[in-house]
Amino acid sequence: MAGMLLNLSSNRRIIAGLLVNLLSSICIVFINKWIYVHYGFPNMTLTLVHFVVTWLGLYICNKMDIFSPKSLPIRRIVWLALSFCGFVAFTNLSLQNNSIGTYQLAKAMTTPVIILIQTTYYKKTFSTKIKLTLVPITLGVILNSYFDVRFNLLGTVFATLGVLVTSLYQVWVGAKQHELQVNSMQLLYYQAPLSSGFLLCVVPVFEPLTGDGGIFGPWSLPALVTVLFSGVVAFLVNLSIYWIIGNTSAVTYNMFGHFKFCITLIGGYLLFHDPLSLNQALGILCTLAGILSYTHFKLNEQEEGKSRLAQRP
Repeated sequence: MAGMLLNLSSNRRIIAGLLVNLLSSICIVFINKWIYVHYGFPNMTLTLVHFVVTWLGLYICNKMDIFSPKSLPIRRIVWLALSFCGFVAFTNLSLQNNSIGTYQLAKAMTTPVIILIQTTYYKKTFSTKIKLTLVPITLGVILNSYFDVRFNLLGTVFATLGVLVTSLYQVWVGAKQHELQVNSMQLLYYQAPLSSGFLLCVVPVFEPLTGDGGIFGPWSLPALVTVLFSGVVAFLVNLSIYWIIGNTSAVTYNMFGHFKFCITLIGGYLLFHDPLSLNQALGILCTLAGILSYTHFKLNEQEEGKSRLAQRP
């Protein structure tokens, strides 16, 4: 009985984490796109704001005794911090230079890349059925990109870099949490300020600090409030990503994430009037079919695994 209650409580926490991630992830896409379209706020500076607000949020959580920091050697999380910078910066640049449809569909390629990384470097095995579901996902992304009337080379480069760095980052998050024996807040508490420091060194090279378009430029009050709100939502996104990956897996997080793209796509067409051709719609349906197939096969495999463990003497 105690075991059932513990399992139920654990499932509720996972569902709550997924729900927070769902709402905050969808919200951050629309807020950031709004900031780029209506205010022209610089990308890397916005990313830096996200990192700083994330660290401040964790600092407040620490003072409220929500979690206890654990001392970590900086050298062991340097690459994770750098990948975090690339993950946020490249995905934001992809959002800035692509339509929301292309941006969101490109993110679907993260799952095939994660599986490739885990198979090649971590010797993890996946069934043939799981591997075959990656075919419609990849085909759908290619169809959408090829027939996107707003297709541009720069946006494609940023989207590709975003997928590669995001895949590495998500694999490393789960690995580091287990390697260092820390929870999501403990790891992010050290990584967020470290990532902020790296980005602070880079921002002056690529973006102006003063004048129009600079972080200390003449921004309106609505622009500053929107940017700050974006930072708060980013804190929720970052925290929920760490929590979900630490309590499930990078692949599980990604497959859950793909279901968010349907809502995001619809919002993009309604709010930003992104064009949608018939071939793009076919690409979206193809990707969705692959996602649903993957989820179905993955759940079946997990149930079969539990049954085999229960049957052992």
